Amino acid sequence: MFKAGRHEFPLGERTYIMGILNCTPDSFSDGGLYNSPQAAVEHALRMQEQGADIIDIGANSTRPDAIILSGAEEKERLMPILEKVRKEVTAAVSVDTFYPTCAKAALDAGADIINDISGVFNSEMAELAKKYGAGYVVMHNPCGAGVTAEYPGGVVNEIRNFFIDALRLAGECGLPKSSLCLDPGLGFSKTGENNLEILREAEWLKFKGVALLFAGSRKRFIGQASGVEDCRLRDPGTVAAHTAAIAGGADIIRVHDVAAAVQGARVADAIYRKRD
Repeated sequence: MFKAGRHEFPLGERTYIMGILNCTPDSFSDGGLYNSPQAAVEHALRMQEQGADIIDIGANSTRPDAIILSGAEEKERLMPILEKVRKEVTAAVSVDTFYPTCAKAALDAGADIINDISGVFNSEMAELAKKYGAGYVVMHNPCGAGVTAEYPGGVVNEIRNFFIDALRLAGECGLPKSSLCLDPGLGFSKTGENNLEILREAEWLKFKGVALLFAGSRKRFIGQASGVEDCRLRDPGTVAAHTAAIAGGADIIRVHDVAAAVQGARVADAIYRKRD
């Protein structure tokens, strides 16, 4: 079970869809489309109608070479949109932030999940998740987007060890594993081949009773593998990548195109999920 605020997501029954809501002017795929409260809430409601279980709101672009906002700037951009979305949607609401100050403000406003891409297990974030009963997503990301790390022990082994450390630190903080979600960080600090290897060997990253999230939507490695340069046209490739992730045990997939993801996940679940 992944417990996130007012929501509970039983693991192993089906794949959950996290719809991306970028309220930024400069995100790589949809920057500038949803950075007003009205446009954001309309898109959130549309994704919910299409089958999104979680709406993930991001106010800070994490594309390569993006200008990173300060915590105060991120909070100023995020809160009007979060407050309006929280009032309108019944799906779980996640906030993509690596600032504890923003996380706390978001949780006070009713967010259910903190999606932290910093690449470290942040004990302050974990304490907030424990206090509010929120979910905490921890991503493997040693260098950031657009920078490639070296993995002398193999990328999957490195990520697995990072996850083991995160589980240990969560235990030390008193954060139950049911509140933790692990993300291997597709596209962050990894080559295209690294990303494909992670998808091939996803089963090695699955820990019993702990949610596993894959977020490959429209990313560069899909363009490299498919030959499609326009990131907005990479949704079929995204479905293929996430199908591999589901076969390996992914519980949640984070996507731009919710309708395509829902259809792909339903078929993948019918093939790969064990049924009594």
